[in-house]
Amino acid sequence: MIKNSIKNLMCGIFLFSSASTFAQTETPEKRVTDLTSLEISRGVSLHIISPEPIQFVDLSTNNLTGDLPAENIARIKITEVSDSDSLATKKDIDINDLGVITIVCQSYMAQYKVNYLDFKRDAVTNIQIQPEDMQPLEYPKLAFSSTELQKFSLNILRQKIINKPMREVKSLKLTMQINNVYVVNDYMFLDMTFLNSSNLGYDIDALKFSVEDKKIYKATNNQSIALIPVYQLYNQKQFRKSYRNIYVFKKFTYPNSKVMKIRLLEEQLSGRAIEMTVKYSDILKADTF
Repeated sequence: MIKNSIKNLMCGIFLFSSASTFAQTETPEKRVTDLTSLEISRGVSLHIISPEPIQFVDLSTNNLTGDLPAENIARIKITEVSDSDSLATKKDIDINDLGVITIVCQSYMAQYKVNYLDFKRDAVTNIQIQPEDMQPLEYPKLAFSSTELQKFSLNILRQKIINKPMREVKSLKLTMQINNVYVVNDYMFLDMTFLNSSNLGYDIDALKFSVEDKKIYKATNNQSIALIPVYQLYNQKQFRKSYRNIYVFKKFTYPNSKVMKIRLLEEQLSGRAIEMTVKYSDILKADTF
């Protein structure tokens, strides 16, 4: 509905993530009486905040209605009944049995038993999903949640760039460089830095990734396949002198007849742009962690 130190760091996180997410062979059985209770009043919305994106929410009765105002927030309230509603509809709304809220996220599920609170002034308007309420879900071995991808990306970002960039291009007082590429299971992490040696700040319109033909004989023969990151650490839209970010892709390959293109485009009116060509041999140099 609705490279070694970094390798060691990453391995530690990976093992921890794997153990916490995949170690269980089954989700423990829970009864309604085992669930954490939430109290809700008429006319007051309860916002349930998740540390990772919510996939869907199930409300077990018609007594509750809700929506997702943000990807990690579920908004729940008691169903409002107006004078124009039918008697049958009014009977369907039973404040003595508000039901169960089930929230399914990328790596866990949380469930709550909802009780009615008659004193509106004591009503809680928001809660955070706590670790003790998280039931781990089994996912395919190679799938990571946004929280896990963020952990990997932050640990890459904490490492100082010691070696020369794997690939670098300069144009219009702009520099684009790939510091390194890392691979974990079926994911590739591109560690990239953008430098601006001009006095004019750079407003990012788009950063585009694609796989294209190495040699183009006719413009109409060019085959371009867009690559969309499954995750990026920051969504920054402007930088003055430097900007470093991590872009995560599901692992991909391409033949020697093709190259990967990375284009940084600026918003109009300036419209400064810089483009980098990445050979597949560069991707093959990726570090594992």
